Amino acid sequence: MEVAYRELTLGIAALFNDPVTGRGGLPALDRLLHIGQYALGVPGMALSELHDSGGAGRVIAATGSADWALGRPVQPEVVAAVLRPGPATYRVELGAIDDAASDQLVSLGSRWILLHRIDLDGRTPAMLGAFMPDDRPAGPDQLAVMALLGATVGRLYSERAGLPVQHAGDDLADRELFIAVTSHELRTPVTVIKGYADTLRDHWSQLDEKARREAARVIGQRSDELARLVDRLLAASTDTAVGTLSPGPFDLVEALRHAAANLPADLRRRFRLELPERLPLAYGDRATIPNVLTELATNADKYSAREQTVVLTAGNDRRTVFFQVLDRGIGIAPEQVHQVFERFWQADSGDGRRYGGAGLGLYLVRKTIERQNGWVSLRPRDGGGTVAEVRLPRGDVKRDAHASGEA
Repeated sequence: MEVAYRELTLGIAALFNDPVTGRGGLPALDRLLHIGQYALGVPGMALSELHDSGGAGRVIAATGSADWALGRPVQPEVVAAVLRPGPATYRVELGAIDDAASDQLVSLGSRWILLHRIDLDGRTPAMLGAFMPDDRPAGPDQLAVMALLGATVGRLYSERAGLPVQHAGDDLADRELFIAVTSHELRTPVTVIKGYADTLRDHWSQLDEKARREAARVIGQRSDELARLVDRLLAASTDTAVGTLSPGPFDLVEALRHAAANLPADLRRRFRLELPERLPLAYGDRATIPNVLTELATNADKYSAREQTVVLTAGNDRRTVFFQVLDRGIGIAPEQVHQVFERFWQADSGDGRRYGGAGLGLYLVRKTIERQNGWVSLRPRDGGGTVAEVRLPRGDVKRDAHASGEA
């Protein structure tokens, strides 16, 4: 297979000269993977960032036939199976990873993985994979390209140029931030509820029927918001997220239609469903879908102009069933697409914040979906806005013991 050396060289040079990707971080990794995929002539590439503790990781960048895996956790046993001493670039058979991912990759034209281990200061912060389309061994040119791509990734990590994109939490800082966020976020609905209740108590006779009903409506609405916030704070503080799950096969399209019909009225008016008539069954806890959809839809609504439509779509592939919430809002910076899933993370902070929220919604969405052996990702939408995608295992495909939680 001929390597596109000219495009590779020019692409990497342009990457470091570009004002956005030159700063490193996720934009640089995404660009680098696209360059590598084209230069190698492979169907897809992926980069998994590994945690310092526990040996687990997560796919933080993916292109081509691997883009379905964006945001997918990488289990410790998979990391242990594919990492090995010796040369940094080597062949990994698909059988070394979990059955679901292997089957998916085969269906998308991959036969094996050319893996490059990113080594830095005695640790391995990431691993880069190219998904090879045939059984021929890698030639010296392909090995050289992977070494160059790996060295570039290693340089970005060594310079701490926006990397790692996922950060381990500080327990003490989390506790302090929990108290600060709780006091800040609880104050607003409580103040509004008290204000309207005092108005009804002190001025009942002076208010007409319409004003009384409006006050009662606002009190009810804010009470619902308060109850939901308390539930999220409690779930986040205990790190249980969703309690006990009852997984099984279910109709995702029907669950989404039902959940969308029960969204708040003001959000329902701007919500457009573009769902297929039917999909293969999903495998998970159907009861969690309303909360997950509400969080994603509310988030899309919060960052979008009033006149913009939020779209709900769904689909499937060989191993997963998925749905997407698409908006045309202010969008998300590429370097923030993983940070938004961190507990208490806020895009804007301080007294000048334009958008409310405790920074818990997406954190709990990720915890909820990953407990069902699925995953969630955010990415910029072509033309502006954001795509939030949730994937669950298919319920009509035999699952291996680990993926089904039966081990």
